[in-house]
Amino acid sequence: MLEADNAQTAHAIALDRKPDLILLDWMMPGTSGIELARRLKREEATAEMPIILLTAKGEEDNKVQGLEAGADDYITKPFSPRELVARLKAVLRRATPPGIEEAVEVEGLRLDPSSHRVTSHGGALEIGPTEYRLLQFFMTHQERAYTRSQLLDQVWGGNVYVEERTVDVHIRRLRKSLGDGHQHLIQTVRGTGYRFSIRE
Repeated sequence: MLEADNAQTAHAIALDRKPDLILLDWMMPGTSGIELARRLKREEATAEMPIILLTAKGEEDNKVQGLEAGADDYITKPFSPRELVARLKAVLRRATPPGIEEAVEVEGLRLDPSSHRVTSHGGALEIGPTEYRLLQFFMTHQERAYTRSQLLDQVWGGNVYVEERTVDVHIRRLRKSLGDGHQHLIQTVRGTGYRFSIRE
């Protein structure tokens, strides 16, 4: 669990560490929780992160305002730990795509997050940690072209300073690991970047 005592720190952590879920207090020093929620939902790197707002404001207008800002759920103080855990689990269930907790498979290429293994038609593939994260991102975001900059944000984290050409190096390694059977799935999109696609 990661903690932040103000919006600026929370925003930096969200970009860098890509948490599975953000539990956000409405009342924070400086920027309010609701302003941070709006900012996170506007930015591509954090737009898909589920947010639960905590607040002492129980009025319906406040709840509507929180949900319109992009919060996935809203909990009014005081609340019990059991209620909080139940809400966290429910939001995570709704937000988790295949390939994050459950295995995802494309044309015999299978990525299993629980065992951290990648197999091709049942045979294990040797794959490095960065290439694994890259493949996991591609397999859970298929048929869309991503720039090198977007891949750096999504796979390496927003606050990591890495040359964009580093992406090319890891793409080459990933294709080599996938071998002749699946390297065609990682496609170069001229003038843009890369895409994972079963279409030629």
